[in-house]
Amino acid sequence: MQRYFVETENWSSDFLEIIGDDVHHIFTVMRMKEGEHLTAVHPEQGPAICEITNMQEDQVQCKVVEWLNEDSELPASVTIVQSLGKGDKMEQVVKKGTELGAFAFIPYQADRSVAKWDPKKAEKKTQRLSKIAKEASEQSERIHIPEIHQLHSLSDLISVSYEYDHCLFAYEDEARKKSYHSLSEKLKEVKRGDKVLIMFGPEGGFSEQEVDRLRENHFTSVRLGPRILRMETAPLYFLSSLSYQLEEM
Repeated sequence: MQRYFVETENWSSDFLEIIGDDVHHIFTVMRMKEGEHLTAVHPEQGPAICEITNMQEDQVQCKVVEWLNEDSELPASVTIVQSLGKGDKMEQVVKKGTELGAFAFIPYQADRSVAKWDPKKAEKKTQRLSKIAKEASEQSERIHIPEIHQLHSLSDLISVSYEYDHCLFAYEDEARKKSYHSLSEKLKEVKRGDKVLIMFGPEGGFSEQEVDRLRENHFTSVRLGPRILRMETAPLYFLSSLSYQLEEM
């Protein structure tokens, strides 16, 4: 059943109005009619099966048929700090990372990031990523849309890191060593309800200066297996591993 996220101000008890781009989607893509059902997600109360009662050009009115008792979110809140990469790699990470349960994404201008975000265009890029996160949340039947934060510097990240229970960074040099911080051991430390901040480097990896500064500020490096992963693959590896640890074991 098609899912839509509806802001709190558009709910009134068991009645709601869907507005914006979702109206076009209901009319043109789904070709839905009055009397048909869809799933609407309230930001606090969660998802509900709703019946379409009235359709207009700029809004679709619905009433709740049944509130659903479901939770498709990861038991731990994972914020992905993704270094800027070439092409559409950031979009891939947001789309697939949302499907795998990421709670939020923070774009990071790493020392070795080839891509640079023009401050004048950064807002548009963030809006584009937010739209991708919303669509991926609908497709994967989540009850939370990951927040896309503004571009952060390393100092910004260190400042906010104290809000998290676990601060990690994936470091490719660990994959080449016999002595390393095992991801499996770190995942065992993550409990339900914990907040995790994990950083992933760009195509050229983190600089030595970044690594030193992170370690000086309570970040722990982890190895993501013995192979070197692409920057757009590494976050998905981590999220899948955490999902298995918390949801399947």
